[in-house]
Amino acid sequence: MVNLEGEKYYVADINYDHYTIRVVDPGVEKGNCLSTPLFFLTREIFYYYSTYYLEWKGMTSTAVLMNCDQPISDGSYIPITPCNATSSSSQAYVYAQVGGESMEVGDIKYSCTILRTFATGFLKPGNLSMSDLQEALLLGLELSFLDFRCKSECEVKRLYCKRNYSNYTVQCTKPMVIIGRAVLGILCLFAYLIYKFRRRHLSLDDDIEEFLHNYQNLRPIKYTYSDIKKMTHNFKHKLGQGGFGSVYKGKLRSGRIVAVKMLVMSKANGQDFINEVATIGRIHHVNVVRLVGFCIQRSKWTLIYDYMPNGSLDKFVFLDKGNNIPLSWERLYKIALGVGRGIEYLHQGCDMQILHFDIKPHNILLDEDFTPKVSDFGLAKLYSTDESIVSITAARGTLGYIAPELFYKNIGGVSFKADVYSFGMLLLEMVGKRKNVNAFAEHSSQIYFPSWIYDRYDQGEDMEMGDATEDEKKYVRKMVIVALWCVQMKPVDRPSMSKTLEMLEGEIELLKMPPKPTLWSIENHEQSMVEVPISSSNSMGTISLNGR
Repeated sequence: MVNLEGEKYYVADINYDHYTIRVVDPGVEKGNCLSTPLFFLTREIFYYYSTYYLEWKGMTSTAVLMNCDQPISDGSYIPITPCNATSSSSQAYVYAQVGGESMEVGDIKYSCTILRTFATGFLKPGNLSMSDLQEALLLGLELSFLDFRCKSECEVKRLYCKRNYSNYTVQCTKPMVIIGRAVLGILCLFAYLIYKFRRRHLSLDDDIEEFLHNYQNLRPIKYTYSDIKKMTHNFKHKLGQGGFGSVYKGKLRSGRIVAVKMLVMSKANGQDFINEVATIGRIHHVNVVRLVGFCIQRSKWTLIYDYMPNGSLDKFVFLDKGNNIPLSWERLYKIALGVGRGIEYLHQGCDMQILHFDIKPHNILLDEDFTPKVSDFGLAKLYSTDESIVSITAARGTLGYIAPELFYKNIGGVSFKADVYSFGMLLLEMVGKRKNVNAFAEHSSQIYFPSWIYDRYDQGEDMEMGDATEDEKKYVRKMVIVALWCVQMKPVDRPSMSKTLEMLEGEIELLKMPPKPTLWSIENHEQSMVEVPISSSNSMGTISLNGR
């Protein structure tokens, strides 16, 4: 056995002439098509952090194990569903995909969820079978330990060690020879840089910023951790902190102000991170927050957004969250319209249908003009625009905002109407100026928030509107009626996001009151409740299962 990054691996072979060792993950079993590596082992670990080194780049491949919602006809996907007898869902399709030295997020199909990533012996991407992958895993990875020869032959003599992995040799060189050549090279390079600096004032960041401005269909920028430290001035200005980690104020070299979200690795979810980058990176809309870039560097996971100086909407809706001045009803109405337009764009404005699954005040950010931006796509799912009903394996979102069909199978299928329900709850909170309670309370004595709003409106109460003008009262009435339509228990009774916007923008006289939302319909479905786990993005700082 040999210890690599704290995990034990089987030693299949040692070649003392070539200074190589071949290791096999203990999770790989001969004859078992279900067996996959137990540990997260990638080539990058060896290149930067380990005592051992892969022999050379061309001898390894990257393999990704994934769970897909539908069959994949792509020849590069290795199906392993036929031997997956223990699969917990008949709707799940398990595949493996083998790439070259690295794989991009964009290489993964939208309906697939990454389960595990690992390195294998070299496999030529193409029409591979499960047996090909299994054979490569059983063969293991060949690593070099030339470092030990460097120590024994060069470093003990205080000589510089140059490794040659192609012929398994090392060359010892006197440091002064190296230093002399290096100094000369540095002087020439320094003179060249001074010349270039005088002719060019824009930094690389400025060039990228301008390029992205002109070609807005590009992906977010990948930054290094060193870049992150520079833009935040070594994390000097902290904007906030949550269970996911901390957010810092930063500044790019171009002068652009950004918000830098540093994730805590122990709480971060890899799939949430991938969803955030892959989903929001393709979106460009005035009411959707812009992802400027990201960083993945070992344990440093970072998301970089445009800075929103007015923070999140919850601080203005729930005044106990801070000392913010209450927004006018007209301003709240315009914010509601902006949020609705952002959600409508996600549902219909892209080449893929994007379901957010976590619409709530905390995830609505406000810029300097109070323009709302839908944020946090850690739980988002992408589907074909042709799909009216989608399949998910877990209820997603924050309790109190989760649509009932994610829990109760007989109410209706899961669709874009789930976001409509969450939007309705958000509108009710904006009007009621209080947090919504658990919409799925076990005891009927607990107040159901939509019913509470309905009763107040039906009794002619003014929702604490104070000295509101007649126009502002119309805004509030529209928000209440539209919200009550959005939170109808059955998805079929809710409007689409386009229809919701049409009602919000239309005349109050044309709106009809919907049926009163009550708990009895939920209680009638308790026998058909789906026992599913709840996917939350606590790791991304946008979810809490206690409602806030």
